[in-house]
Amino acid sequence: MPNPKRRHSKARRGKRRAHDFLQPVTPGLCPQCLEPKQPHRACPKCGYYRGRPVMEAEEEI
Repeated sequence: MPNPKRRHSKARRGKRRAHDFLQPVTPGLCPQCLEPKQPHRACPKCGYYRGRPVMEAEEEI
């Protein structure tokens, strides 16, 4: 079995292992409508972020 001719750098090793330590994002609750939402994002249901409307709310069918 062939062996590596040169040593792999720490950066190259770290890039390969970067995805091994990702954790799933824990959703928070929107203070406006109390729906679950991602942290540091506008609420997709009501369109509010930090108490201000920043985008159009999702239409309910």
